[in-house]
Amino acid sequence: MPVIYRISFRVLRDKAEAEDITQETFLRAWKMLPDWEPRAKFSTWACGVALNLCRDRLRRKKAILVDVLPECADPAPHPEAQLAMNQTVERIAGHIAALPPRQREALTLCAFEGLGNKEAAVAMSISVHALEGLLGRARRSLKAVLQKDIMP
Repeated sequence: MPVIYRISFRVLRDKAEAEDITQETFLRAWKMLPDWEPRAKFSTWACGVALNLCRDRLRRKKAILVDVLPECADPAPHPEAQLAMNQTVERIAGHIAALPPRQREALTLCAFEGLGNKEAAVAMSISVHALEGLLGRARRSLKAVLQKDIMP
């Protein structure tokens, strides 16, 4: 379940830590499987376990004190570049939000959540052909809007 990894990464902001939390979540699920009593959906329970593991990991992290700080360049982009990037991301997100709901759903499932066309079509209760049509229209609309946005 990629959602476990995404939650862990968003909380911890560390890929390796998120992978560890994801693995630990599924190990706990495996161990608990014989005694499982479904009081909630499995995915809901797994998300809760992952969040608790993330909280534990954050509590255990302690500041490492050193006498001399290492000299290294800040890898983050300059504030102006970061601002421009954030504005671009917000404009694109706004354009995606303005798409018709079905096109936005298809694009979200395939482009952002990584579902294949067959999986996305099943999730939307439509045919693969219909999904491909929605994706094509969404992409063409975004391309046209973004070209106008870049070259007014």
